[in-house]
Amino acid sequence: MNATASAPAHVARIVRGVPTSDGAGVKLTRVIGSPQLDMLDPFLMLDEFGTDRAEDYIAGFPDHPHRGFETVTYMLDGRMRHKDNHGNEGLLVPGSVQWMTAGRGLVHSEMPEQEEGRMRGFQLWVNLPASAKMGEPRYQEFAPERIPLAAPAGGVAVKVIAGVVPDADGTPVRGPIEQPATAPTYLDIALEPGAGWEYRLPEGHNAFAYVFEGAAAVGVGEAARTLATHELGVLGGGDAFLVRADAQGARLILVAGRPLHEPVARYGPFVMNTREQVMQAFVDFQEGRF
Repeated sequence: MNATASAPAHVARIVRGVPTSDGAGVKLTRVIGSPQLDMLDPFLMLDEFGTDRAEDYIAGFPDHPHRGFETVTYMLDGRMRHKDNHGNEGLLVPGSVQWMTAGRGLVHSEMPEQEEGRMRGFQLWVNLPASAKMGEPRYQEFAPERIPLAAPAGGVAVKVIAGVVPDADGTPVRGPIEQPATAPTYLDIALEPGAGWEYRLPEGHNAFAYVFEGAAAVGVGEAARTLATHELGVLGGGDAFLVRADAQGARLILVAGRPLHEPVARYGPFVMNTREQVMQAFVDFQEGRF
């Protein structure tokens, strides 16, 4: 636990994702970026994909453009290959993470490297500040062994993708991803049955928890609310995140980021600050300037 944690955070709102498809027909669940939750500054979209049916993912995501934001892909199961027009290529395997900064623009593809078996994971879109939207594109890939594991309490295991988690002895375990503009936290938390944990969220950050296995209660006492499988809890109130698994255990992601408080103009794969900038993105893409 973090001894200096302040008032407990609570679940201000529970959201369930909506089924949709993207790319060349890949079936997924859109949790952020839907009518239920349009965005949670600086987070623009959260998709969960998970299926054992190859026909739900085999067509993949052929070449498509992005500008003005970052994509974070976290693979739980399956194999996906990334290629882009800036010469980057990588293979995402179970437990690996891809953090791609689109900046002024790139064209990439994400295609499955399997014809059967389970494909499961998340893609998160993180906004960029106006000052960085036209910056150079960047690609970072982190193999499973580069994602450190913290054991901050009994029955609790945390994969630290971004942010810092104190281990049981207080040693800070730091994730490999850093982004000064939004200072993100991205944790994959596994809780054994009945296990609980308290974590200090960065002050002033917007945060959410999404349970993808089991169920977990967030908060304390009468204010605690249980998140079932495939439910997202938007966090509010204090910055002490308290979570406890039910009798079956739970697994969830906890994500937080510094809000940008900037106007958002978005259309499809382009996220800018004004409508004119979005229109310019279409022109630049059509004229091959990505």
